[in-house]
Amino acid sequence: MLTNILVPVRGDGMVGTVLGHAAALARHHKAHVMVVHCRPPPRDLIPHTTMLPGFARQTFLSQAEELADRQEDHLRRSLHVLAAEYGLEEGDPRPGQAATCEFIEEPGKMADVVKHNGRLADLIVVAKPQRERNLGETTLKSAIFGSGRPVMVCPGQVQPDAGFGRHVAIGWNGSLPASRAVAMTLDLVSAAETVTILTGNKGQPHGASTEELVKYYALRGVEAAIVPFESRSPAKALLRLAKECGASLLITGAYSHSQGSDMLFGGNTQVLVDELTQPVVMAH
Repeated sequence: MLTNILVPVRGDGMVGTVLGHAAALARHHKAHVMVVHCRPPPRDLIPHTTMLPGFARQTFLSQAEELADRQEDHLRRSLHVLAAEYGLEEGDPRPGQAATCEFIEEPGKMADVVKHNGRLADLIVVAKPQRERNLGETTLKSAIFGSGRPVMVCPGQVQPDAGFGRHVAIGWNGSLPASRAVAMTLDLVSAAETVTILTGNKGQPHGASTEELVKYYALRGVEAAIVPFESRSPAKALLRLAKECGASLLITGAYSHSQGSDMLFGGNTQVLVDELTQPVVMAH
């Protein structure tokens, strides 16, 4: 059962997008949404190469602390409004009874906060990185590689429609990341009304076949259809076919190779992240 959804947020204008998608799932599953914001220590904001007199240093730290307080207050007020708008009750979790949420402010770096809270979450929801602004890539990397949990990446400034999550597409090639993605998203797939498996090219050596995946789902009461494809760019094909078949959510493995080589050579995961226009759940 999907019970605990983690939503790391920052001041990038994407809070409404990620919370909107998390809330849609929370309402459907009667789950709890934990919104977490990191509060960097003021001393970390001082460049290590900058030498400041004692008085100037103390003034800077005090001002940084006051700014962090104002940012936290603003974020809390915004989340209070959004929670009511998205149908979330603020308070303690009541799994299976109501969609609830809470706001947590933690000291430290966002990557560490995501690792800490993400490892006991059923799903982590993050915004699509904004590479041109150098925002979000560290959070996504930390969630995928540091939590061991599935991560849903949401496109910018897009709210889920009424049918979000009812039709789920699975990107399958028999790889280890794809297998983990399947295992870790059974709650999402079981709650869907339609499940489509998108399978392309030859798949992985010694990997399970698409027909075996259909049987795997059938044993769990899930009926899945198969849509095969051939493409020199599997990532682009997955995104296109997921839309064409009417799926509102795509589930796939992430980074079959190392993250560094994937980014360097334009691997499938990096293409997915860069070009997605609908939510994609990834697992490594």
